[in-house]
Amino acid sequence: MEKVVQCGTSVDAAASSSLPGSIAPPLKKSTQVVYGVGSVAYGIKDVAFRSFLLIYYNQVIGAPAALVSAAIMVALVVDAISDPVIGQFSDRLKTRWGRRHPLMYASAIPASLSFLLLWVPPEGLSGTGLFIYLVLMASLVRTCITFYEIPSSALAPELTSEYDERTSIASYRYFFGYVGGLGMSFLTLFVFLHPTEEYPVGQLNPDGYLMFAVVGALVMIVTVLVSTMGTHHRIPYLRQPDVNKVGFLETIRQMRESFSHPGFLAILSFGVLKYTAIGMTGALTLYFGTFFWGLESRQLALLALDGVIGACLALVLAPMVSRRFGKRNSAFWLAVAAVLVAVTPYVLRLSGWFFENDNPWLLPALFGLQAVYATCGIASATLVHAMIGDVIDESSLRTGRRAEGLFYAANSFMQKCVSGLGVLVAGLLLAAVGMPEGTTPDQLDPSIIRNLVIIYIPAITLLYIVGASLLAYYRIDRASHEANVAELKVREGRR
Repeated sequence: MEKVVQCGTSVDAAASSSLPGSIAPPLKKSTQVVYGVGSVAYGIKDVAFRSFLLIYYNQVIGAPAALVSAAIMVALVVDAISDPVIGQFSDRLKTRWGRRHPLMYASAIPASLSFLLLWVPPEGLSGTGLFIYLVLMASLVRTCITFYEIPSSALAPELTSEYDERTSIASYRYFFGYVGGLGMSFLTLFVFLHPTEEYPVGQLNPDGYLMFAVVGALVMIVTVLVSTMGTHHRIPYLRQPDVNKVGFLETIRQMRESFSHPGFLAILSFGVLKYTAIGMTGALTLYFGTFFWGLESRQLALLALDGVIGACLALVLAPMVSRRFGKRNSAFWLAVAAVLVAVTPYVLRLSGWFFENDNPWLLPALFGLQAVYATCGIASATLVHAMIGDVIDESSLRTGRRAEGLFYAANSFMQKCVSGLGVLVAGLLLAAVGMPEGTTPDQLDPSIIRNLVIIYIPAITLLYIVGASLLAYYRIDRASHEANVAELKVREGRR
C-alpha cells in the first residue's frame, strides 16, 4: 500500500478516508449543551451503583456487604472486556449515520429497561441465586449504557480540536452528569425514601428504591434520545472509519499500540485510583450519614445538593484554570485540594473539634465542605476528560489511526471503577469492621462506625495523592497540542 512519510512518521494514505465529508461549521453553544445532556443517563447509573446499590442490597434486601460488592466487582471485570471491544467497534462502524449515532440510538431502551430490573430482584432469592442475579443485571446495565457512553464520549474530540473548546465541552458533559445523578439522589432521599411508620429510617424504605428505579429509567431514555438527536446534524462533519479491514491479531496490536501512549497511561493510572476513591466514598456516604453523623433522609437529600453546586462552579472553574495553568497542573492540584477537604470533617470529629450530631451547625458545615470537595473533584475530572482528546491527536500522529472510541472506552472503564473497585473496597471495609446487615442507628455499636472512619481516612487520602502524582508523566501542554493539531491538518490535506 502506498505510504506518505512526513516528519519521520509513516502514515497510511488510506487514512485520509477517515476525513469528514465537508468542513464543519463552528460548534454552537446550544449543541455543546445538548451534547452534555446525554450524560444525565450515565450520572443516574453512576449514583445508583455508587451510593444506593450497596446499602439497598445489604440493609434492605439483607445480603452480606461482601457478596454485593463482589457481584459489582465481577460486573467490572465484564466491563474490562466489553468496553474496549465496544470502543473498537464504534471506531470502525460504517453507516449512513456515521460511527457513533446508531449505537447511541440503539442503547436507549435496553439501558433503561435493564436499570429498572436491577432494582426488582425476584422474591425468595438469597445466597448464590441473589449473587448471580445481581452479577447478570449489573453487567447488563453497565454494558447497555456503555453502548451510549463510549460513542458519545468519542464525539467530543471530533466536534472540535480547539484546546479550550474541548474543556468547555467536557465541562458541560460533567455538569449534566453530576447534576443528573445528584439531582436524582436528592429526589430519592427527599421524596422517595421518606420515613413511614413501618420504616422510620427512610433510607431503609424499599418502596423508595422502586420509585428511584422507575423514574431513573424514564429520565435515562429521554436524555439519551435528546442528546443523540440533538447532535445528529453534526454527522456529515464527523470522521468516517478507515476502509482497511484488519484481522484479530492486528486489532490487538493496534489496541496495544494506542494504549502504550505514556500520557494516556498516566491518565489511566490516575483515573483508576481516583475513581476507586470516589466510589468508596459514594458507597459509604449513606452509611456515614446515617450511622456517623446521625442524619435523616431529608437532611441527606440536602447534602446531595452540594454536588449540584459543585458541578455549577466546576463548569466555570475548569475552563478558567485550564487557560491559566494548563490542564495537567490544574487537574493535579484540584485533586489534592479535593481529598484534603473531603477528610477534614472526619479528622476534626475524631479529634473532638467538630460539631456534635445534635448541633444545628453540623448540616451547614458538612454542606459547605462537601460543596468545595465536589467543585474541586468535578473540575479535576473535567480536565482529565479533555486531556484524553489531546492524547488522541498525539497518538494519531504516531500511529496514523484515529481511535476515539478505544481511548474513551478506557476512560469509561476508569469511571466504572467508581462502582466496581470503589464499592468492592467499601464492602471489604464494612466487612472488616463487622457492620451487621439490616441494622438501625440505635442498634449499632458506635465503635463499629468509628473504626470504619479511622480506616477510611488514610485509604481515600492515599488513593487520591498517589493517583494525582502519576499525572507528572502527562507531558502535553497547550503549545504541543496546537503543534499536533497543525501537523494533523497538514497530513490530512486541510488548512
